[in-house]
Amino acid sequence: MKARLHPAVPHPLRGYFYIGSAALLWGISATLGRAAFTGHLLLGFSLGASLKKIDPLILSQSRATLALAVLLPVLLARRGASALRVPGRDLVRFFLLGILGVAASNYLYYLAIQRTNVATAIILQYTAPVWVLLYTAVRAAQRPSLRRSAAVGLAVAGCALAVGFVGSGGFRMDAIGVTAALLAALSFAFYNVGGHSVLARYDRWKVLLWVLVATSIFWIFVNPPWKIVTAHYGRAQWEFMLVFSLLSVLGPFSCYFAGLQHLEPTRAIVASCLEPVFSIVIAAFVLGELLRPMQTVGIVLVLVAIVLIQLPERMARGEELVVEPIE
Repeated sequence: MKARLHPAVPHPLRGYFYIGSAALLWGISATLGRAAFTGHLLLGFSLGASLKKIDPLILSQSRATLALAVLLPVLLARRGASALRVPGRDLVRFFLLGILGVAASNYLYYLAIQRTNVATAIILQYTAPVWVLLYTAVRAAQRPSLRRSAAVGLAVAGCALAVGFVGSGGFRMDAIGVTAALLAALSFAFYNVGGHSVLARYDRWKVLLWVLVATSIFWIFVNPPWKIVTAHYGRAQWEFMLVFSLLSVLGPFSCYFAGLQHLEPTRAIVASCLEPVFSIVIAAFVLGELLRPMQTVGIVLVLVAIVLIQLPERMARGEELVVEPIE
């Protein structure tokens, strides 16, 4: 079966809307996840009274698996099994994106948090725009202009300030944790570059389906089903995990993949830096966490970076979207 080709006509504003929507949903899910981990008050209600704390590993695993359980029957009903098949060569690519990209970045991120702290894990993971910029420069896919490089630098600096990297917890050294966070950044960069290429030939729902299949298989090996059974979660926990899977995987990844169809990887990954910004702002309003002045500065820097990296698009609207094949 031949891959369906998509016209290479960019819609930058639409792409930013999709990426921003994904970042917003990830920000909401981050607040929900924090509440589930800690039993913190959420909208005035204590989760501890009705919802037992959920293990972060199981929450990470269930969000991909439950998202697949929702998406698969819908696509089968609307398109049929034959329309969801892909050639073996492309199937390998989807599995690489799912395992080395989505699953690995998620797993390594949580490992980094466990071994260091949230600020260290986030700021190292959000060095991903730097790796994407370097990759596109080495492959000669894009010229690393001063404006583009400045936007990437501002986005990374803004994330560092937004998550409280300066003046609070600071950088916590741990060899395994720091390595895990840097590998998470590389995984994040990998599925931005690889996903952009694949999405030039397949619609986002088929890509998302096979990425979720790969991710779910990965999690089965990391955390076998019998370990989940021994956690003895009740109906409330499973209902929460179902909602969490829709808000943290199915919704945002469908938006993010849609954004990658309209934006090249560097612009998309810089725009994704809105995720920690939304997380901080939502936590301030919903969980009552204090928004410090330096965090506000960081949020402004991220917004400036997104505007800055968009400027070349406005100057060259007729320019076609460059799609580079996966090797």
